[in-house]
Amino acid sequence: MTHTTPVPWWKDAVVYQIYPRSFQDSNGDGVGDLRGITARLDYLARLGVDIVWISPIFASPNDDNGYDISDYRAIMPEFGNMDDFDELVREARSRGLKIMLDLVVNHTSDEHPWFVESRSGRNSPKRDWYVWRAPQGGNPPNRWQSYFSGSVWELDEPSGEYYLHLFSRKQPDLNWENPLVRREVYDMMRFWLDKGISGWRMDTINMLSKPQNFPEGHPLPGTDLTDGQPHFLNGPRIHEFLQEMHREVLSHYDVVTVGETPGVTPAEGALYSGEDRNELNMVFHFEHVFIGDDRGERGKWSNEAWTLPELKRIISRWQTELHGRGWNSLYWDNHDQPRAVSRFGHDREFRVESAKMLCTVLLFMQGTPYIYQGQELGMTNVSFQSLDHYRDIETINASRVLRDEHGWDDERILAAVWARGRDNARTPMQWDDSAHAGFTTGTPWIGVNPNFPDINAQEAETDPASVWHHYRETIALRKSLTVVRDGTFTLLDENHSSVFAYVRDDGSTRLLVAGNFSDQPVHYAISDEFIGGAVLSNNYPALDSTRDLQLQPYQAVVLKAR
Repeated sequence: MTHTTPVPWWKDAVVYQIYPRSFQDSNGDGVGDLRGITARLDYLARLGVDIVWISPIFASPNDDNGYDISDYRAIMPEFGNMDDFDELVREARSRGLKIMLDLVVNHTSDEHPWFVESRSGRNSPKRDWYVWRAPQGGNPPNRWQSYFSGSVWELDEPSGEYYLHLFSRKQPDLNWENPLVRREVYDMMRFWLDKGISGWRMDTINMLSKPQNFPEGHPLPGTDLTDGQPHFLNGPRIHEFLQEMHREVLSHYDVVTVGETPGVTPAEGALYSGEDRNELNMVFHFEHVFIGDDRGERGKWSNEAWTLPELKRIISRWQTELHGRGWNSLYWDNHDQPRAVSRFGHDREFRVESAKMLCTVLLFMQGTPYIYQGQELGMTNVSFQSLDHYRDIETINASRVLRDEHGWDDERILAAVWARGRDNARTPMQWDDSAHAGFTTGTPWIGVNPNFPDINAQEAETDPASVWHHYRETIALRKSLTVVRDGTFTLLDENHSSVFAYVRDDGSTRLLVAGNFSDQPVHYAISDEFIGGAVLSNNYPALDSTRDLQLQPYQAVVLKAR
């Protein structure tokens, strides 16, 4: 395909996400840190990734593990200091790696000096840096439910007013209607960009704009609260704010941006990521990882079953509707999701095969892939035997609500947490089979998954048949094929219950990608053009293919048309 303008570098890049608290501890305090990341850069370079996205590293009381920031221009002491950060950027650059940071500006910590001043009184100069409202008939302004349970409104008794927090009460929402707030955020962004970072992952970015009359939401079953998401997701001024951010900051740097945008449709994704829109490069949607949650009485905690045809329709819609209009982010795992091999694959008998299959199916789509730490090893969910072993605020709050308000016993709660809790992704990275999986010489802040003697990076790098090597080879292969970046996507056999198959085509190269999402062999018919075609990728030692493909459990293949 001929391009009249240079292809943006991030369209050929692969991103690796690090949750710093759990990646590598360098000083034995049980908490991962910046020097630990620096010590593992060679590992990331060997894997073949290009961008290292690091979840929040800024000063924070850690009510929500760093997503409650008390100083945007300081490093969390547990993670190190600014010299450590500068060294990380230099060492990454020397290996051809770029650093992406998390931009968390829907809210701050309630310990941020801005909020401390804002709540000091109704006449505070920074009062309107946050969202304050007077009671309505002695009640909060509305009954929206917080993402972390309870109301989004917290009464500040000295002033008699409520402040808004879509998340924890210790995470008050900034008032983006105030131009002074926006200017301060843009100055902060420049501070880090001038330090040499190459991108931003923007946390909950489509929540910045709220309708100022705060209309009531739809009632939520089993509670007296309401769903405010239709009002504060993709709010009235969100595109104006992002275009201003682009104009004031992003357009002056060669960076990549991805927005976390729950609740977006592909049409809305095109508005955020269209190249002529001057907003973001791409967005994270959540349709595929939230699959089935809208059928559960208790949302994700009900852990309702999903079907492959449902999953295929979601992914195909994003692939086809954004083609030529925007850009996709590609992911299975992140710090807020259970491990993909446990959710979408088979984390026991077919753990290796299904982890490789998920890699193949994802990385041959159009978009920028995101690999979450340990995904390349096939790390699995953890099943701690007591709720006391969990650290995530969402899990802790949900457990209390499920027990006190809905009558669940601990056994039922634990089963839900094992399946869907965020701490599944936050157990320490499994480096080797030594104590605490080589993550720390101290006591880890959260327990290590007990399967680390069998699943670890040292073992994986020495085994040419490992999940790690499949990721390394697949990353290299996708970079060698412009059809993966530029081609169209055509879903095949939408209603097939076991096989996810699609064709990529750029006019000169046609690829067939087929993955078996089941633990049984599947006979799958293919068109003549792929019979006898070159096998570019296969997660089994051999491919049984005569007229049709004979796909073994969780087998995935990529064929090039003759």
